[in-house]
Amino acid sequence: MGKQTKFYIVAASALPDIFIKVAEAKRMMLSGEAATVGDATKRVGISRSAFYKYKDAVQPFNDMKTGHIITFYTMLKDNPGVLSNVLAIFAGSGANILTINQSIPTNGCAAVTISAETSDMEITLEELISRAEVLDGVVKFEILAG
Repeated sequence: MGKQTKFYIVAASALPDIFIKVAEAKRMMLSGEAATVGDATKRVGISRSAFYKYKDAVQPFNDMKTGHIITFYTMLKDNPGVLSNVLAIFAGSGANILTINQSIPTNGCAAVTISAETSDMEITLEELISRAEVLDGVVKFEILAG
């Protein structure tokens, strides 16, 4: 097994400014305020190389008022049973799946977002992610929002 990813919750005020700017650039691109990475990074005042260096490591974590609802993003190979195996990880963890959205597969893969209520989970988020990442057919698995 490879290196296990660890997550920390840190107050935004304690983070280096670059992380806040990377998160803001990502938000601008997702919301459509910026059409390109170049546009978003220019607006927040960072280089594109800094954005690419940290973009996969910086994820805002918002405390939801209605409980612990987390949205996961995963890229799955278009093979029978892959999504079912991912959902079995959620079922075994005690998470309650609220929504599943899947794109039409292209180039042999489909993007899937899964929103789940996680307050009754019996395992940590890190463990859930670790279990999902090692499944056959899972190309990518990460927290999209929470």
